[in-house]
Amino acid sequence: MPRRLLTADHVVVMDDARSVLPDAAVLVDGRTIAEVGDAAGLLARHPDAERVDLRGHVLMPGLVNAHHHSGMLRGTAEHLPVWEWLRLHIDPMHRVLRPEEAEAAAWLCYAEGLLSGTTTVVDMWRYLDGAARAATELGNRLVTVNYVGAHPDHDYFDTLDDNERMLREWSGAADGRIVPWVGLEHPFYADRAGQQRAAALAREYDTGFYTHCSEAEVEVADFEARVGARPMFALEKLGLLDVPRAVIAHAVWLDQAEVELLAQRGVGVSHNPVSNMKLASGMAPVRELLAAGVHVGLGTDGEKENNNLDMFEEMKVASLLGKLRDMDAAAMDSWDVLHMATRGGAAALGLDDRIGSLEPGKDADLIAVRAHTPRMTPILGSGPYANVHHNLVHAVRGSDVALTMVAGRVVVRDGQLVTADLGELVDRVRSLVPGLFQRRSAYLETAERPPGIYG
Repeated sequence: MPRRLLTADHVVVMDDARSVLPDAAVLVDGRTIAEVGDAAGLLARHPDAERVDLRGHVLMPGLVNAHHHSGMLRGTAEHLPVWEWLRLHIDPMHRVLRPEEAEAAAWLCYAEGLLSGTTTVVDMWRYLDGAARAATELGNRLVTVNYVGAHPDHDYFDTLDDNERMLREWSGAADGRIVPWVGLEHPFYADRAGQQRAAALAREYDTGFYTHCSEAEVEVADFEARVGARPMFALEKLGLLDVPRAVIAHAVWLDQAEVELLAQRGVGVSHNPVSNMKLASGMAPVRELLAAGVHVGLGTDGEKENNNLDMFEEMKVASLLGKLRDMDAAAMDSWDVLHMATRGGAAALGLDDRIGSLEPGKDADLIAVRAHTPRMTPILGSGPYANVHHNLVHAVRGSDVALTMVAGRVVVRDGQLVTADLGELVDRVRSLVPGLFQRRSAYLETAERPPGIYG
């Protein structure tokens, strides 16, 4: 790759100083950020670098979607609380899902993410060879988390054998962009042997463990009944925190002791506000988690519980929901939300030495957001009314992303996907949906009552 100098109206570095640099530039050398600073100075020092003129744009780190499920059920599983939604729509889909459908969904979802500024996605999904192939070609960074069931009642998901094969065959693939983790759909989707093996795999392969937990209030009593402890302490008791790193998706129903436990054990959290609102799951204690020092990322959750993968929308909702939860208009400051969507998610995943900020030595995962728009007007980089960070959180939409770069490779240019034909990806999913729905309907007609965690 050539050396490229990207010049923009403003560069949001996401460093500790929360720097917003006017008339600035980022020098990209191959896949790595080499320098960040004043555009005129960098142009003078590097006259031979290929210039990418992004006047009228803001450069910032690529967004990290810390919780996502690929899929093709958008808009078809509505108006149900989480466990009924799982029982009637999601688990039956997994029973009949085919590998080619899972892969087609991953291609389309990753494309949607790249077009709206997401450079890294944590995908808890099925048949993940196809997902890894999609990320390899499309160019996004991917943390794979097998949607595992290791229990006789939940034997229709991926298995821990599938998960171990991903760890063995895909770790470090695509120049390090593919990072397999160990997953359990939920701790209770595994029996004791499955729980123990999941933790052992994470230790053996020196990788992370990922699961849903404390998403719905009913889980608190269920963990007390089954394990004799609140959910986070139950995870510790079950050995699921004895791993190199762990991330909990949702973590809505925590008390202060659980918050402190997560901080002590270095466990990350993915906050998924749109999903939590749509499924009426509750409001996560994000302020308390951040105050305790927990690495909190943001996630869209899946296309079926959001119903889009726009991390800019997720940032706005995270800010507004945090204010409502605390009844405090100053809660969930824009910088805190930007941090969760970039460095916070990267830190939760153990990737903050590589991504999350525009600093020399890190991989060149960055995006350019159109600033010459009504939504970004006025734009003030400094002074008492500095508002670049506020506009990014509260005004921008994913469709305002003009350029997306991952590890130095441009994958979206002028708002268009350059690594695949988007129309073909859409058509492929549309062609597969009728068969998936038909098989799911046939299963539901013969099933007495599809099992879920709570019946």
